[in-house]
Amino acid sequence: MNSTSNTSALQGYLRADGKKGIRNVVAVAYLIVNARITSRARSARIFVLRSMTSIPTRATKNLPVHLIGFPGCYPNSYAEKMLERICTHPNVGAVLFVSFGCESMNKHYLADVVRASGRPAAVLTIQEKGGTRSTIQHGLDWVREARATLAARAKAPMSLDELIVGTICGGSDGTSGITANPAVERAFDTFIGAGASCIFEETGELVGCEFHMQRRAARPELGDAIVECVQKAARYYTTMGHGSFSVGNADGGLTTQEEKSLGAYSKSGASPIVGIIKRATCRRPAASICPMSSPTASRASAFPISATTRRLAN
Repeated sequence: MNSTSNTSALQGYLRADGKKGIRNVVAVAYLIVNARITSRARSARIFVLRSMTSIPTRATKNLPVHLIGFPGCYPNSYAEKMLERICTHPNVGAVLFVSFGCESMNKHYLADVVRASGRPAAVLTIQEKGGTRSTIQHGLDWVREARATLAARAKAPMSLDELIVGTICGGSDGTSGITANPAVERAFDTFIGAGASCIFEETGELVGCEFHMQRRAARPELGDAIVECVQKAARYYTTMGHGSFSVGNADGGLTTQEEKSLGAYSKSGASPIVGIIKRATCRRPAASICPMSSPTASRASAFPISATTRRLAN
């Protein structure tokens, strides 16, 4: 890939910190399960469903609204860190926090962090807005305004070496290791050759492949750390009494855990491995590939990889 195609490959949304996103999402974040699923407080979901069609103009119709959040009412520093990272992800343009009013999440801190990053942010507390109907209307009004603001922003040139690309679980079957996963392998090596960084994860699905990764490590001590990371996942599954091989995998044609692991490993390509990334960290090694210590289930791994990649998760 030549430098000219790399320079003009993409257009993105420039953020105040100099990073660029390939999307311009409005995030609606609930801060307690009451603000998501109870009959009195379904506002967060309704904001998403209704606001998608509330501004049927050419400028805003392609601006998605995503629902994210944390269900617990107890203090949780990890959840707060995850929300902080995701809500300041370069693909996020604005954030609306939906609070019930009794949770322990520091909603005003989160809103201040988002505003400090140059993004519009607001907090709606259901108990302070007069209940569900009133909160829904306030939320719809805010989302409309945020989408109109984001639609007016121009895109900026973006090169491939500004990308951080992450993979998550794709639901492995008997063809994954010979079709989709090798295609991701080729894509990873192409991205890295153009200066991008790539992350692969699900250490529980790499059991048995740790010594292959050790040989690709840029440093001997990193190779040892990779082995320990995967063996930690193996110990976890041994303690829990199950592995990452599911009934759905078997129904799809996979025969063994080893077959699944080798298929998952093939996604990582052939480039040298330069580090291990912990969830919700933002350190970015240049033009490299790194494994991330993360859960196995696809939904569980989506949040950590999004909070870490800060660009593109597929």
